[in-house]
Amino acid sequence: MPEFTLQDHNHNLRYNLIHEFFWGFGIAFHTIYAVVPLFLRNLGAPESIAISSAGLFNILIALPMLTIAALGRNIHNIKRAVIFVHCLILVALFGMGFTFTWINISTIDSAWIIYFVYFLLYGLSIGVVVPVWTEFLNKTTLITERGRFFGLGFAFNSIGSFIGGIALRILLESDIPFPKNFGIGFLVLFISIALGTLVFWFYRVKPTKNISRHRTIKDFISETIKIIIEHKNFQKYLLSRIFFCASLPGMGLYAVYCQNKFNFDISEAGTFTVFNVIASGTTSYLVGKMGDRWGHKSGMMIAYIAHFSAVILALNAQNMYWVYAIFITIGAGQGAFMPSAMNLVYDFAGERDTKTYMALIDSFLAPFVILFLIGIGSLVNQHNYFIVLNILGGCLLFSIILLHFLVKDPRYSKQPPIYADGFSS
Repeated sequence: MPEFTLQDHNHNLRYNLIHEFFWGFGIAFHTIYAVVPLFLRNLGAPESIAISSAGLFNILIALPMLTIAALGRNIHNIKRAVIFVHCLILVALFGMGFTFTWINISTIDSAWIIYFVYFLLYGLSIGVVVPVWTEFLNKTTLITERGRFFGLGFAFNSIGSFIGGIALRILLESDIPFPKNFGIGFLVLFISIALGTLVFWFYRVKPTKNISRHRTIKDFISETIKIIIEHKNFQKYLLSRIFFCASLPGMGLYAVYCQNKFNFDISEAGTFTVFNVIASGTTSYLVGKMGDRWGHKSGMMIAYIAHFSAVILALNAQNMYWVYAIFITIGAGQGAFMPSAMNLVYDFAGERDTKTYMALIDSFLAPFVILFLIGIGSLVNQHNYFIVLNILGGCLLFSIILLHFLVKDPRYSKQPPIYADGFSS
């Protein structure tokens, strides 16, 4: 059986950069921290709905993940599987783009509800993709090179988003009427994701080991319970992530809050994207390399601190330069979070099923995201922005303390030996 080599890893890295560039370019036209909340608000959605985009998106992703992790444990052709599940995203995106480009949506009452349905389908389809995509990357990378792999990948994602952000600003400043201008952007997203998905075909996958037995749903439940009960360091990590969930309603809140305060034009969404992705790409690359050397907990700490800084900036914002700084810090937080979160999943999982760990994280956190969204949404409806920002800041500060003092970097912490058919000795 041929061995998966560094040459194979680097071959996949090159194609992953292309994939991430296409994905980043397209996502610039549908960012959950700027485009989605501003689009919903201008369609007439309540502010509590508009600011919920980031948190709701994470809940939608979490809903199907445990089911997919359980059903996907016996996938034999992971490459075909990852391409197939990405097609679900394409269906939702094409419907979104077609509706707001070619249908006269202005004649329909409560048009935001139509978009909101597409948004729900889009989030659920991402939730189907993530566990399979996680396992696909596990089968196409070397563990010693993953920090660089994800760091460079998300950096190229940000380069694509940078170009897409400029294109978005040009599109929104054009004479194309609202909401058709956004609809065209959604079609661009559809085409970009389609091209990025095709690139998966050219990846090289690690040789498949002989599967000794079919892994059943009962096996999945048993092993999942073992992880929840026995993996103490993972429990502490989840505890810190509970309070970090405060960053999600914050990401949707900043654009609406700042537009209320400074009354800027909606085309500023493109500028926010540009600043965001510059910070995201730079931070992603640096944090990925740093994680390979010192462990990925350090990169996660940078993500926590960056989102806490965004709250401080929002509380003290005096003009649009402060607003730009908010989106720079959000970008730094996102850039640090993505490679760190992905690599921590692999580090915590070890030789166990990475899909299960990924699904556990998002599924466990979803109820807490809902609580944050309900609480923050009710305060926003009363325009208590100052109280909201202080709550978010307090939770993020507590998450920093928990991560620093309680969680050990899984790559370097002492753990019991791992066996193929169980959790530990």
